[in-house]
Amino acid sequence: MSGVTVVIPNWNRRGPLERLIGQLHAQTRPPEEILVVDNGSSDGSAEAARSRGARVIGLDRNAGFAVAVNRGIEETRTELVAVINNDVEPAPDWLERLGEALEQPQVWFASGRLRSAARPEELDGTYDTLCRGACPWRAGHGAKDGPPWGRRRRIRFAPFTAALFRTELFHRVGALDERFQSYLEDVEFCLRCAKLGYAGLYVADALATHAGSATLGRWHKDAVRLIARNQVLLMAKHYPARCLLRYGWPILVAQGLWGLLAVAHGRGLPFLRGKLEGLLLARGVRREAARGGGFEPGLSRILEESESEIFRLQRRQGFDLYWRLYFALTSLV
Repeated sequence: MSGVTVVIPNWNRRGPLERLIGQLHAQTRPPEEILVVDNGSSDGSAEAARSRGARVIGLDRNAGFAVAVNRGIEETRTELVAVINNDVEPAPDWLERLGEALEQPQVWFASGRLRSAARPEELDGTYDTLCRGACPWRAGHGAKDGPPWGRRRRIRFAPFTAALFRTELFHRVGALDERFQSYLEDVEFCLRCAKLGYAGLYVADALATHAGSATLGRWHKDAVRLIARNQVLLMAKHYPARCLLRYGWPILVAQGLWGLLAVAHGRGLPFLRGKLEGLLLARGVRREAARGGGFEPGLSRILEESESEIFRLQRRQGFDLYWRLYFALTSLV
């Protein structure tokens, strides 16, 4: 396996960070370097990471996940780079399993099986998928772990929660889009990869546990605002006009249902604020994408194949309410 740098974005999570660094040192194939990019923590995270042998890049504020990851990748000098959240606990052979997958030709990234820290019998997720309506789904989230999730497969979307990449991929495709700050920045990056033909592998035996939404919380008002905004930016950057017209109804359904979920969790105002922020930014993002040739062909095929996979997986594990309603309302479109 080629040399690996592990990049850990961190903000005020000293305890989980210390535990993760220890687990990375104990890997069967330890990384060449552990690089913590600290977003201006005030809890002693940076000092604790240094004392445990990590190199620390300190930022003066919480600039977001995308900025932290980009800074870490800029400092990477190894052929492979892993990105992992501080609330993930990898199995001892996690890095070795993912590294073996990248020894195969035309495999540019790999992600493994994430189990829920709170409910170990359930999956936190595996790899990401994306529907026509610009709403992603972490495949297997909430499903009972078992044989259906034990098979390797080619994937288009690797969650930056815990994944391994060829460092060269970022030189070819570009860095994470820092306008996204946090949330969907990994989906946007992988959509660029998919449009250019770079694919990855889901490695079922690369195991880890994930606490999930440990920094802000799943329905924190800032998380809802950023997700709602970034859904708009994703479409502005990647959906040509013909796709916006063709998928108008699925977009309305996907975004509307997600908005209803936000309202049900008392986050209607952050949802609306995020959509407004996204619309205000969309014109500039769209102009930039058009100038840079961002509307590459193949988007429709990627979205429709990914949505078909969502349907198959949901049918196998049992439809949750969101996807049951989405497919009921869009099945004739």
